[in-house]
Amino acid sequence: MAIDYDRLINWRFADVEHEFTKKDAILYALGVGLGHDPTDPQQLRFVYEEGLEALPSFGGVLGYPGFWAKDPAFGIDWKRLLNGEQGIVLHRPLPVEGKVVGRLKIDAIVDKGAEKGALIYTSRDVFDAASGAPLCTVTNTIFCRGDGGFGGPSGPVKAPAPIPERAPDLVCDLPTVPQAALIYRLSGDYNPLHADPAVARAGGFPRPILHGAASWAIAGHALLKTLCDYDPARFRRLDVRFSAPVFPGETIRVEIWKPEPGKAAFRARVVERDVVALNNGAFEYGGA
Repeated sequence: MAIDYDRLINWRFADVEHEFTKKDAILYALGVGLGHDPTDPQQLRFVYEEGLEALPSFGGVLGYPGFWAKDPAFGIDWKRLLNGEQGIVLHRPLPVEGKVVGRLKIDAIVDKGAEKGALIYTSRDVFDAASGAPLCTVTNTIFCRGDGGFGGPSGPVKAPAPIPERAPDLVCDLPTVPQAALIYRLSGDYNPLHADPAVARAGGFPRPILHGAASWAIAGHALLKTLCDYDPARFRRLDVRFSAPVFPGETIRVEIWKPEPGKAAFRARVVERDVVALNNGAFEYGGA
């Protein structure tokens, strides 16, 4: 079954109402590695209920519609699907509990060709359910490795953010634990690629991989730590392209450049394999 371009580009997703508690905010933070040092007071701000704050990347799972691409109505080979890019714009600091509405839409679909796959660009606006105030906008580029050649448009394709050709200004290493994907999936992304060894092998991986959204959030943690002194109110925008999988248990090294005040470029590599896993990262942040 092939992608039906007209049906997919015009699909209207139902709004997702999502009620969450402090426990959900804590579970999310644990899933992306906060609390690795349980005596670090900066990390405890996100995993301990006293004075709890929400990670800015927590917006990535708020109002999340689930693994919608698995629906056979869309004609997507979901076992070969990867998260190609992810971004978030924060309109205000996120609450640690409450009720939100997530509104997903497909912005564009690009057919790269029969041997090259397809790209689906989506955006999800997240609002406070009571006031209607916008909280964040989450963007994704879904790379459908098995779905090119359906006769859709060949562009435009989003240009990657540049990375300076010099040594980084800052470096931050963050470890992951072997069970990281099993914890992270409890925040709502139940794609079996990240838990079931048989599904991972069918997708071309030797074992389950870490969610791209989790490695994205780990990079966000590094930027929050190094550039924002762990203050979520300073976190404005985070965008990155996924270039290689991370396996749970590996160390993510985030390399950061500061070309101008309030903006940073970054990439992240897996230390153990010296492989760039996240590339063409762009970050915007406010002053102290």
